[in-house]
Amino acid sequence: MEGLLYLRGMVKEQDQVTRAARRAVLIDGLPVAVLGPVALALGSDPNQSATQETWWIAATAAFALAVAWVLLRAFRRSDEYLRKIQLESMAIAFAAVLVALQVATVLDATGVIQLHQLTQLILIGGVAIWLVIADLRTRLHQ
Repeated sequence: MEGLLYLRGMVKEQDQVTRAARRAVLIDGLPVAVLGPVALALGSDPNQSATQETWWIAATAAFALAVAWVLLRAFRRSDEYLRKIQLESMAIAFAAVLVALQVATVLDATGVIQLHQLTQLILIGGVAIWLVIADLRTRLHQ
């Protein structure tokens, strides 16, 4: 009986750690969610002035640093199983980004769209895919 109570306590503690880690990733990911669309909006005009390009580059750099920060913090606070989920989710998102970039390149070559307009959107979509898959897999594991 005592062993069962101990196991229940361990499972409950692990659930709290998992929820806290997921919440922290969402809070840490807030700058990513804000900076991504800002960088996308700033880079949508193909005929930019030097000042507009500077703002676009700064927002894109801040977005990239925010993504790196979220990754670093997520990996530091997670255990081996959650790291495995994160890496598998990133692999799926990376594959989706590669396919989307290939399709966008073909569409750009045929003159249907401009690759410049879709690149950041594809990257933001890849980050969103990664976070959603990781969150769903973590929730379904419980």
